[in-house]
Formats: sequence, C-alpha cells, structure tokens
Amino acid sequence: MDIPRAQANIRFFATAILHFGAESHQMEGQAVNYTLRQPIGTVGCISPWNLPLYLFTWKIAPALASGNCVVAKPSELTPMTAYLLAQTCIEAGLPPGVLNIVHGLGPKAGQAIVEHPRTKAISFTGGTSTGRILARTAAPMFKKLSLELGGKNPNIIFADCNFEEAVSTTVRSSFANNGQICLCGSRVYIERSIYEKFRDELVRRVKNMKTGNPADPANDLGALVSEQHRAKVMGYLDLAKQEGGTLLCGGEIVRPSDELANGYYLSPAIIEGLPNDCRTNQEEIFGPVVTLQPFDTEEEAIALANGTDYGLAATLWTQDISRATRMAERLQSGIVWVNCWMLRDLRTPFGGVKNSGVGREGGTEALRFFTEAKNVCVRY
Repeated sequence: MDIPRAQANIRFFATAILHFGAESHQMEGQAVNYTLRQPIGTVGCISPWNLPLYLFTWKIAPALASGNCVVAKPSELTPMTAYLLAQTCIEAGLPPGVLNIVHGLGPKAGQAIVEHPRTKAISFTGGTSTGRILARTAAPMFKKLSLELGGKNPNIIFADCNFEEAVSTTVRSSFANNGQICLCGSRVYIERSIYEKFRDELVRRVKNMKTGNPADPANDLGALVSEQHRAKVMGYLDLAKQEGGTLLCGGEIVRPSDELANGYYLSPAIIEGLPNDCRTNQEEIFGPVVTLQPFDTEEEAIALANGTDYGLAATLWTQDISRATRMAERLQSGIVWVNCWMLRDLRTPFGGVKNSGVGREGGTEALRFFTEAKNVCVRY
C-alpha cells in the first residue's frame, strides 16, 4: 500500500492547497482584518522505517504545497524508496534545492536537521524517546514541532458487535505489517460474556496465518525490519511470561525454506492473563504481539483503554450508537474507529494525545502547520 498511498498524499495536497482559505474579520465601521498564510521557509521532515514512502510523502507533500523548501531524512533502515523518490522528483522537473533528501543516522543527520538554525519547523514520526530528544533540542530554538510518536492502542470488543467483522478486523489491525504500524491494536479488551468465544476464534485464525516470503501470496506475514528489532520483540515475550502471562500461540522464530531463510521472521503471538499495569501492557512493542483481557462494564473498558501513557488510536466494536458516541468522547485518543480500522480520509486531523505526540497532521492541519499566520488590519 506504500506507493498508492504516497501517490494519494501528493495528489491530495497538490489540490488541497488550492482550497486553503484565509479568514477575515470585519470591525464594523472601523476596519477589516484578514489572515495571510505564508510559507515558513525551510522545514525538516524526519520519517520512520515502517511505512517508508507513505509517511515520507505525508510530510513532504503539504510542506512543498505550502511553499516551503524541505530537508527530509528517511530512516537509515529503509533508504531506497526515498532515493527513488528523489530521482522521480528530478525527472519531474522539481527545481534543485526545493526538496533535499539527506541519508544518515538519526543522532547525526537527523539531529543536524533539528539543530540547524535555518530549519524553522520540524515534523517527526517515530519513537517517543526520540521525540523527547527532538523536543529538547527544538524548544529552546522556538521551532514549530509536530511529533507523531508511539502508540499502545486498545481494541474494545462489546458482546453486541458484529462478531465476524470484529474478529477478522482485529486480526488485521493487530498483525498488519507484523504489528509494525503505530495504529495497530496491541491491547484487546473483550466483554466477558463473549471472551472465550472471541479468544478461541482469534487464536484459531492467528494460528492459521502463514509467515514467510512476502512475495508468495500464500503467506500472510513477512519478516520484521531487523534482527535487533526481532530480538526486542522476543524479549517482550519472555517478559510477558515472567509477568504471569500465558502464551496462547506464536512467538516462535520461523525459517522459510527458500532464499529468504535468513530473514527476521516471527510467528504472530497472543498472550492472556496479564494485569493492565504490567510492562507488556504499558510499553510499545511494535511487533506481532497482542494481549487479551476481559471486562464487565463500559466504565471498566474505558479505564483499561485509558490506562497507559499513550493515546494515539482506539478501535471500538458495538452496534449501540449511544454507547459508541459516549465512549468516543471519553477515550483518551487522537483517533477513534467505530466498527472499522484504518479507514482514513485525508481531510481529517491525525495525531495523538499524551505520550503519543504533539500537534496534528493531515488536511488543513498540515497546511496550517507548514505556514505562518499573519493578521493584516486595514482601517477605513
């Protein structure tokens, strides 16, 4: 989905800027005020490895559409699509110096972009710990900051859900891209009356998922991004057992019998029996691992869902529209999906609360971030 979404990002912002209106305020009999939205100048865009072109263009497109020059750094783990994008931009006739793609390590190349006095705004997507470092650097320089950080997203399943859709979508929302999407649901809360039924069906389907060469359409999951990251995910599986959890399936190294046998494959894992305040339920794993817990009441579900330092996305499954609207208002989350997941309209604001970030991307929010507002007051 990386390339189609990157195309959509560029097309969307190329036209959205044409409809980006200015405000005016009349002071009756005295003056009229109008707002100019002007480019900032040079901005820095730093994106992660998990959706390397999708998220790269999600930042670059509105920055360029707003009239800025961009210095952009892709992840050092996934540099190729950014390199190809640079070639494509040259072929398309983008003037030299408008888009500058810099490759390198975060502490060196990324930090240099953030520290440079000529970059007036920084848009970053990545881990919460890195976001703290960027904030410490940028804040004393009074740079605009947009930080889209980690998530520990809850899936809340009520007994009146559409069972088939809830199960099938939970499989996808938990394990798409090996769980290496900030929007994946890693904590699944199930109303007690259907807990065993939902758990057993979820485990059955996840056990049937095939891990291996992603070019083979028979496989559902490919490799994790690196050996180091797989070791981190497996470390959390060991931690979950120490914290009293029961591994219902998965968590095993997979070795395909083809030319990709040395890839970093791991079977998708489901864990139950953990308390909500344990590290496994509190820290972002960013891999094919989910935990299950039952709940009895709406109040309990909200408390469990809100019981972490993160607040990026939440998924809610119920046919009760009153309950859905009540809970959507109370969930501490930048995005709430009701009876769906990853259904995205590019016009809507995107971002998190608490440790999941600062600011919003998408639609007019992105165009506002990459411009400075100037009020002009004309007396008459």
